Amino acid sequence: MGTDERLTWPHVLAWRMRRQHLTERAPRHDMLDVVSRLCGVHAQLQSSAELTLWARLEDLESGEIAQALWQEHELVKTWAMRGTLHLLPSAEYGMWQAALSTFRNYERPSWSKYFGVSQEELATLFDTLPRALEDRALTRDELAAAITTLAGSTALGEKLRESWGSVLKPASYRGLLCYGPSAGRNTRFTAPRTWLDDWPPWTPEVALLEVTRHYLRAYAPSTREDLARWWGAISPPQAGKLLKSLGDEVALVDVEGERRYMLAEHVAEAAAAEPGGGVRLLPAFDQWVVTAPRGHPAFLAAEHRDRVYRPQAWLSPVLLVDGRIEGTWSYEGSGERLRVTVDPFGELSPPVQQQAEAEAGRLAGFLRAMRSEPDATGD
Repeated sequence: MGTDERLTWPHVLAWRMRRQHLTERAPRHDMLDVVSRLCGVHAQLQSSAELTLWARLEDLESGEIAQALWQEHELVKTWAMRGTLHLLPSAEYGMWQAALSTFRNYERPSWSKYFGVSQEELATLFDTLPRALEDRALTRDELAAAITTLAGSTALGEKLRESWGSVLKPASYRGLLCYGPSAGRNTRFTAPRTWLDDWPPWTPEVALLEVTRHYLRAYAPSTREDLARWWGAISPPQAGKLLKSLGDEVALVDVEGERRYMLAEHVAEAAAAEPGGGVRLLPAFDQWVVTAPRGHPAFLAAEHRDRVYRPQAWLSPVLLVDGRIEGTWSYEGSGERLRVTVDPFGELSPPVQQQAEAEAGRLAGFLRAMRSEPDATGD
């Protein structure tokens, strides 16, 4: 691991903005590359996933993400980091699934007690799911009925009908289940083995290291606490071991007195990065807000934190200016009357005001197109 290079927060924000295509949008045909670079796209709200990519892709059209998901099978929707729904590139599914297989909280007695699902019932579910979902997509009720029949357990079938995927998440971590196309407003599930092309095998240990590299390519310089919070299934000391396992690939940098990790190949690039005047309107649960060090004044002034990181783990849509969160936004109405309103935390300079207004107009057009499509929320 290399020695400390000195960086400033403006360097870091400018570098992150460029890495995440927030300074200059990528061509829309690079959508899969952008999803990969972001380490997947948060998809508890399907509309937020679309807007996350809208903010980073030039001329993205409403419906393109749905086509990549349900028709081309180029994206896959499943539970991932922190137990939340994400869109992941199908070509990388093997890596992500192997890394996610290390999520084993469901093996704890406390998990079984809290959710009322025994380890024996989980084992039965894991055994029967491949047969229930082979070559087909089932709604929650249909899946519950299939498991009831195959397992001979009405109780297990009933537990599958419970909300928020408490029983389904462990199956998804094991690569037994992912989202399929909805039937109207009903979510459906299918088997990755029949939904996706075959994927190369990964060992969990190697996959975790590659996931760490992916994370650092977009969200460095980071602390071990940042990495642990983002992944959600390791402690800061375990995250520190992952970072050190990368050896000389990782360098320690000094960011205004804070020691942080980043890939050594990116240090010089980050040191040379300069703010580019980027202004973006980011949706609720955007990756930028999810991965920002919470409470850090370089990203967000402390007095405005509660307007962004709200109760019940809700993250507000934000106005981003050169990497700093400088306001929130909302919209109302429908059709040609739909209007986007930006609520800055303070006075904006005339150039920033002009860019924010241009972004709002552009966003309003995309939202109008989206309004005709159903918004899929996660279970």
